[in-house]
Amino acid sequence: MEKLTTVEGGAYPFGMKNVDTDIVIPAHWLKTISRNGLGKGAFEVLRKEPGNVFDDPAYAGSPILIAGDNFGCGSSREHAAWALGDLGIKVVIAPSFSDIFSGNAFNNGILTVVLPQEAVDRLLEVAKTDPIHVDLEAQTVTTQFQDRFSFEIDPFRKHCLLGGLDEIGLTLGEADVIDSYEAKVAQDRPWIAPAAVA
Repeated sequence: MEKLTTVEGGAYPFGMKNVDTDIVIPAHWLKTISRNGLGKGAFEVLRKEPGNVFDDPAYAGSPILIAGDNFGCGSSREHAAWALGDLGIKVVIAPSFSDIFSGNAFNNGILTVVLPQEAVDRLLEVAKTDPIHVDLEAQTVTTQFQDRFSFEIDPFRKHCLLGGLDEIGLTLGEADVIDSYEAKVAQDRPWIAPAAVA
């Protein structure tokens, strides 16, 4: 997982409320176990509408998505987070998220930022013309117009995102402790250790 410290750039001024995971990635995309290529299916139904923000060249490649209340509700499909990641989104800002979506986003290196509706409304306006800056270390979202919004995040999630640590990375970080334990088990209970292959 890549480290996430600061993210600056354009933002999709989406703002739609109650967007469920079927809107984020329709069910027919769930046949794959690969994360690659799912960005093409992200918001597929909405992208059929002329003038949608996801196909607007002004927002192409934006690393931030500004969404509405209750983003990621519905089914628990992890493909929704995969699709956003493949689309290049690193941060989603909204007034609230489904707990399951928020967990899936975190597990895939995407930061979910909860801000009050007034702050989200302001960012939706700024995003139409100017970049937004998200600083995970400082836990702030800022604009060049002196807007500054603070957000809360679970300390463990913050630690993992800043360090680029997924479950495998966390386990590898304890390699010395694991090796020490295995060596002690091999010494104290040799009958447990697998026999060496000749």
